[in-house]
Amino acid sequence: MALTFREWREDDDLALNQLWGDPETVQSGQFRAVLRPSSNEPWSRCIVAEDDGVPVAAGVVYETSLHPDRLWIYVEVARENRRSGLGSTLLAMLRKEAETAPSGVTALRAKVEPGTSGAAFAEAAGFSRIQRSRVVVVEPGRISLPVFSDDAGPQLEEAATGSVELTQAVAEFYNSVHGWDRADMTLGRAQQMLLNDATGAAGAVVLRDAPKAKGGKIAAFAVSYTHNRTDEPADVFLGYDTKLERSEQEAALESLLAMLTYQYPVQLEVDESMAPVARIIQALLEKGAAREVGPATEIVSS
Repeated sequence: MALTFREWREDDDLALNQLWGDPETVQSGQFRAVLRPSSNEPWSRCIVAEDDGVPVAAGVVYETSLHPDRLWIYVEVARENRRSGLGSTLLAMLRKEAETAPSGVTALRAKVEPGTSGAAFAEAAGFSRIQRSRVVVVEPGRISLPVFSDDAGPQLEEAATGSVELTQAVAEFYNSVHGWDRADMTLGRAQQMLLNDATGAAGAVVLRDAPKAKGGKIAAFAVSYTHNRTDEPADVFLGYDTKLERSEQEAALESLLAMLTYQYPVQLEVDESMAPVARIIQALLEKGAAREVGPATEIVSS
């Protein structure tokens, strides 16, 4: 091979996607979208490898303001050019570029699917797992509905996705469960990334520990990202008040999940860091009331 390296050009995506073919994993498809010309705002560096003038591989490293303590990195090499050290060369070049990031952050993270060539490459390069998530469908009518004793106890209610109270609950939950990769989820970012119409957020419900009029606070919440009822499970972002006792968290989550799945299935993405949710989902999986959809995803870091 006569290899040369250069910065990404605007038309490289057409040439590389034609050579690479369909993405091997969901993660590959997502990260191909961030292969782009290098920039300083937001900061990113993208390198293309050519074999006799033909683009065959590319890699990118970039900053994100939401998770500021690590840089994302992605490398993809055409199948015919693998096992030649090309991926390792690109990774080394991107590590060098990372040293110029204005934030001073050099730690890297990547997203991989266990058992794939990408996961094997990351492990060989010294990356280790810091988080694992899976997508689970909870089947309808498999969780006993809660019985709320009186008007002074827990209450289920709809919430506007633009509500300041809901936005604050979402931001606090997100930051709390991302201690493994510190997050800076502000109220504005929570609205922009998780709750406004552009995200597909179609509605929300909250479970309060008491009626709102009596000072009840949000113990758990669910945001739906399905606009119209179809045969497919609704995508739901499920969260809880992380300051509650574990038993209170699980009781609130079970009650809310039972109401959500009374008639229709819902689909959740569950991180290991969401311990109460993970425990409930594992119990449902073990008794056949839930099922995993697709392979797990791992965040690895170096």
